[in-house]
Amino acid sequence: MAEKNDFFKSDIVKDFTKDIQQYNLGPLWEAIPEVMNKTPKPHAEAYLWSGELMDKKLSEAAEIFTPERGGERRAIYFQNPGLTYRKPWGQVSTTQTLYAAVQLLQPGEQAPSHRHSQSAMRFITKGEGAYTIVQGQRIFMEEGDFLITPKNLWHGHGHEGDKPMVWMDALDIPTIYSLGGTFFEPYEDGLQQPEVPDNFSEIRYRGGMVRPVGDGKYSIAPLANYKWSGTTAAIKGLQEFDPDPYNAFAIEYINPSTGKTANPTMGSRMTHLPAKFHTKAHRHTHSVIYCVHRGTGYTVINGTRFDWKQGDYFVVPNWAWHEHFAEEDSYLFSVNDIPIMDRFELEKEEVYEENNGHQKVTGEFNAYR
Repeated sequence: MAEKNDFFKSDIVKDFTKDIQQYNLGPLWEAIPEVMNKTPKPHAEAYLWSGELMDKKLSEAAEIFTPERGGERRAIYFQNPGLTYRKPWGQVSTTQTLYAAVQLLQPGEQAPSHRHSQSAMRFITKGEGAYTIVQGQRIFMEEGDFLITPKNLWHGHGHEGDKPMVWMDALDIPTIYSLGGTFFEPYEDGLQQPEVPDNFSEIRYRGGMVRPVGDGKYSIAPLANYKWSGTTAAIKGLQEFDPDPYNAFAIEYINPSTGKTANPTMGSRMTHLPAKFHTKAHRHTHSVIYCVHRGTGYTVINGTRFDWKQGDYFVVPNWAWHEHFAEEDSYLFSVNDIPIMDRFELEKEEVYEENNGHQKVTGEFNAYR
């Protein structure tokens, strides 16, 4: 083996490698160790953004970016520090496949309609009185609601309330960009006007998972808004049973017509961690972006402790050991790329078997406040 390694370091190999590179040809003998890893080695890093920081920067943004000054959206995205060099899509990547941001809409404001080849989802963290209008349907939003905007549908936002509205956006921007499939189109008349009664899909699916006759082949998720009251009711039902050792009490938002994920390229979940519950560590191929909706606790990611509280956001990269502990009753909303991994048959999971399933903490993450 040593003799082989010495050969690849020899002048004859170095000279030939340099020679072919001038013709835009590449030496596989050098590339294989970097791209053909035995296990995933994501460039995305575990990271946490504090709620105080996001509140402060959104407040500052509200003074600078106003409807009169134009602009598509008042949104600040979560830039993963491990991906900034991967221009341009890496500059808007929270994981290698997903983008997430926080968006602020003030009372009386509007965000013009547009459509694009990326799918989007929203989780409402603060406020009331604002709505999103998707393909002519106005959907009014409240804290804890989860909304989807399938790809290529017209969508915009308006605010008829009297308090600021803040939500988390998540899109598959890095995935669609890297596949070369990005399309974007603004709506000519600004904000699209209603074409059906407000909250139409919510009323139509008032029975929850009872599907209206005729929706059996509805491939685009027919339910636009998953209400917080329904989410908590589902979790309450799970509490009649023992919590999962790795996921506690967790539910997945799905398309009620097909039973598949609510969004075809992004998975979404709500996890309830009872007070003092400590999950066991595991790792999986998919990455996850968390929004702490309620509670306090910490997550250990590859030995580093990330303390979190309501309003914080954090990332668990691909194939990273992680476990959660809740100081008090906590709810974590999350977005993942399981549907993408499943499409390519790449999803794998592994449990941590040492120390009764818990990692040794070797450091703590200090977030900007």
